[in-house]
Amino acid sequence: MLSEFGGTRFMAVMTKKHLILAPLRGFTDAVFRNAFQRNFQGVDEAVAPFVTSTKGRRIKPSHLQDLNPADNQTMPVVPQILSNDSDEFIFLANRFFDLGYPEINWNLGCPFPMVAKKMRGSGLLPYPDVIDRMLEKILRGYCGKLSIKTRLGRFSGDEMDRLIPVFNRYPLSRVIVHPRTGEQMYAGSVDLQAFEVCLSRLSHAVLYNGDINDLVTFQLLESRFPAASGWMLGRGLIANPFLPEIIQSGTRVVDQQNTRFEQFHDDLVVEYVKRFSGPGHVLDRMKGFWRYFASGFPDGRRIVKRIRKADSLDRYRRSVQAVFDGLDRWG
Repeated sequence: MLSEFGGTRFMAVMTKKHLILAPLRGFTDAVFRNAFQRNFQGVDEAVAPFVTSTKGRRIKPSHLQDLNPADNQTMPVVPQILSNDSDEFIFLANRFFDLGYPEINWNLGCPFPMVAKKMRGSGLLPYPDVIDRMLEKILRGYCGKLSIKTRLGRFSGDEMDRLIPVFNRYPLSRVIVHPRTGEQMYAGSVDLQAFEVCLSRLSHAVLYNGDINDLVTFQLLESRFPAASGWMLGRGLIANPFLPEIIQSGTRVVDQQNTRFEQFHDDLVVEYVKRFSGPGHVLDRMKGFWRYFASGFPDGRRIVKRIRKADSLDRYRRSVQAVFDGLDRWG
């Protein structure tokens, strides 16, 4: 595949931007990560969707399924933990360390109310003293590197003013900042001025996350924040899996788009059939992806409506094949 992009010359260009696949539950699991890496280029690593710590010294098998080292050989992966308990965090983090993962990411950004109301994710951000105590204990008991993915606060971006001194007291490997509050969820605009403050005041490597959906947006962000250590791509990458290559090359021209996207889609279906217990689960998962995929197709709304009507995997496959057969050029 290197020859399609100018061989080693293209790869040399690609290494200039440090791009990370974001953790989106229900989307960027090991199946997606592996299928993406087989068909596309440009992403350096992934942060996996969060695993929630549990009470007691026990780990559910389902917690480890997505992070089985044998299934995560195609790109470097950082496990992410959602927790508000130091002991639970340490136990789970050290288990991942023993599996061969040298870094753990602490989720301080999940905005969903059912999580935040339990003082997890962004729900911890109004309590810097709690975060301080947890960091002190975690970094004494955990063997590996610790990074944080955070928002500006739960209710207000001003919460970050009290969080930055806490983060700066500890040897974090990096801080990934999504410049929205938890209450915003994914609505409204990202606060670029607040991110600029984080970039200047945090003593760690700072990475940007939020609304990178196209090349122009990325180039504007990179120009404004040259000191950023990396860039996290989430929903924009799912909607356009060519986005990392476009960013790395600086051009919207990508070879063999239709063929490669179709192969990527088919890889997802094949692997989810292997993983899930029945076709209904596969169908639900793939229909979820099409909320994003459809943005790359002419008349995307009509396509989503047609695919949602598919009540069996066979009918789904026929509907999708009809889309591919009638496509002049993806994107």
